[in-house]
This record gives sequence, structure tokens and C-alpha cells, in this order.
Amino acid sequence: MQDWKNRLSEIGEVETFDYDYTREGRKRPDPLPQLIARHREALSQAREGHPSALTILIGKSMGGRVGCHVSLEENVEGLVCLGYPLCAMGDQTKLRNEVLRGLNTPTLFVQGTRDPLCPLDLLERVRTEMKAPNFLHIVEGGDHSLRVPKRQLKATGKTENDINQQILQAIAGFVDRLSLL
Repeated sequence: MQDWKNRLSEIGEVETFDYDYTREGRKRPDPLPQLIARHREALSQAREGHPSALTILIGKSMGGRVGCHVSLEENVEGLVCLGYPLCAMGDQTKLRNEVLRGLNTPTLFVQGTRDPLCPLDLLERVRTEMKAPNFLHIVEGGDHSLRVPKRQLKATGKTENDINQQILQAIAGFVDRLSLL
């Protein structure tokens, strides 16, 4: 996320944090209520430093999912989910869609076409069930980490930086839309 922090700084102020399990070097994530509490704490600290700023939660995978839960309790202007983990451990029968259907916060999904945790057809179905305005930026060939295989990049004449710039432009466009709402 440090690379993304640097990129996103082109759009506005960016604050990052780590969940406790990450800071402590554990592989197993903390229970969801603990993750939500840590996320809310980090949001509160960020707001102290930037009290009048537009607040947009951006998270990768589980961070995006937890951000969705936080937005049910905290007033934020937008959500950006980079590789939303819709299917628990890739199991399409275990959808993590309830929180998405409960959202009122405008949401941008940035998803790769090769992401086994979020097949685009399932995400599209869930997006139609959402009451919050939602948008999708597709990373052609991208995996759960939004990485495109080198052979595909070579075939298209693009670089990883080109892909990341397209993602950044999609996020910037989403932020611009939010400021008009």
C-alpha cells in the first residue's frame, strides 16, 4: 500500500495504518469487530489532522471490506475497494455481499478479470442489488492484487505503471464525482 499511498497523494492527503495482526507479524487476521474498531480509530486520528477534508476510505482486499463495514457506522463521502474479496477463500457459495447491500456510501470497485475472490459476473449481480451509487473499473488480466501477467503487458504494449496510472485516473474521476454530489 505504500506505493499506492504515494500515487494517491497526487489526488489529496493520504493517511495509512496497519491492523494489529499485521504490526505484530501474525498471519491470521483479527476478528472482524477488532478490525473495524482499529479502522475506526485510524479514521478518527486522520480526521483530527484533516477536520474539513473529504473522507474517502480506500482499502486493498480485506481493508476495502472492513472499510465498507466502517462506513455503515461512520459518515464518509466515498469508498474505494481495490480487489474486493467477495467470495470467502474463493468459494462462490460464501459471498461477502451483505455489507455491500447495506451501504449508502458511493463506492468504486477496482477489480481484475482474473481475481478468483471476486468473479465479475457475481460482482455485477451484487452491484445491481446495492442501493448506494457504485462504479466499477476493470483491470483487464488483473489478479486479486491487480497485477497483470508480464506476457499480457508485453502483448498490449503496456507496463505495470501504465495499469496503475489507469487505476489512479479511475480513482481521481470517482473523487471528482464525489465532490459534485
